[in-house]
Amino acid sequence: MSLVKNNLHHKEKAVLVAVILQGQKEELINEYLDELAFLAETAGATTMKRFTQKMQSPDSATFIGSGKLQELKQYVIEKEIDLVIFDDDLTGTQINNIESELKVKIVDRSNLILDIFASRAKTAQARAQVELAQLQYLLPRLKGLWSHLERQRGGIGMRGPGEKEIETDRRIVKHQISLLKAQLEKIDKQSYTQRKDRGELIRVSLVGYTNVGKSTIMNLISKSDVFAENKLFATLDTTTRKVVLERMPFLLSDTVGFIRKLPHDLIESFKSTLDEVREADILIHVIDISHPQFEDQLRVVNETLSDINAGSKPTIFVFNKMDLYEQKNFDELLPPDIRIELLEELNKSWQVKTNSNAVFISATRKENIAQLRELLQKKVREQYEIRYPYKTHFF
Repeated sequence: MSLVKNNLHHKEKAVLVAVILQGQKEELINEYLDELAFLAETAGATTMKRFTQKMQSPDSATFIGSGKLQELKQYVIEKEIDLVIFDDDLTGTQINNIESELKVKIVDRSNLILDIFASRAKTAQARAQVELAQLQYLLPRLKGLWSHLERQRGGIGMRGPGEKEIETDRRIVKHQISLLKAQLEKIDKQSYTQRKDRGELIRVSLVGYTNVGKSTIMNLISKSDVFAENKLFATLDTTTRKVVLERMPFLLSDTVGFIRKLPHDLIESFKSTLDEVREADILIHVIDISHPQFEDQLRVVNETLSDINAGSKPTIFVFNKMDLYEQKNFDELLPPDIRIELLEELNKSWQVKTNSNAVFISATRKENIAQLRELLQKKVREQYEIRYPYKTHFF
């Protein structure tokens, strides 16, 4: 389903909405909205304005207060807005109530993420995984969304099952969920067999927040040509390559990026993809150090890894985009010796935090890639010595 409207140059115009709850900092919510804007851009929308409201708790009927809703309505009418995107998940009733008032499409964060995944899904497995997550998202919202879906036609948030009006019947949706689960179970078994058939090679998985440069780093390490672009969720399907460093072979996999508030149904649906992470011997956790919230992103990934029982694996922390970090944080007139000193302090700090498993690189400039390869080779050798001590003399 095309995201554009009327012609190829008309993107959907969107506004973003977030609630600032007690104890939350406005600066942090604005950074979350920056990410939501990037999500909207990835989906094919142009963000026109942001609306925030401080509240004790979201309104059960319309999420935001009546005054803010009227302010939003006036802007939507004046600027001919196509859709309103909320940074939190809405109930079916809330979506229906807001849509009835504003007369435009209402999309919440999970729906937006699912929509992007739907546009990125290329293989049968990825398409089935996304459709299952979409249907599981839709099922508890059916009652509230019934009239809402009847009026909606295409565009962001409407790819996949949202367009199939006949499937808004609860029984049909449940039946479709059962069929998709059976289909994915069959694919999971095939994937498991394929992973077992890879033999005794040590397995390494690239993990990280979305858009941190995992695919670019995979290309540099494996010297392969894996799709990489500056958009969220550029990679959905796991890509695995055999790599040999100093005669030492291992398997390197690139996996789907994580994100704040990643829909639970999506994590469940992508079980087989995440199994690549669960079954890995070593993780390469890639971090975009140039991002203002890189520590928060690092925490989100660590929490997600813990959720899928992969949080205690040997890990190399790769702080990527150092070129952008220096541009943002260092003045051009900064004396070279002070710059070196600051970089050394940054390095020392994270070496302590990661138990000397950190490396700072610029994938685009190919800086410190040799250091990354050296650390990776060391970690792979350690795993071979643990699992196959009788083999290490071959390397």
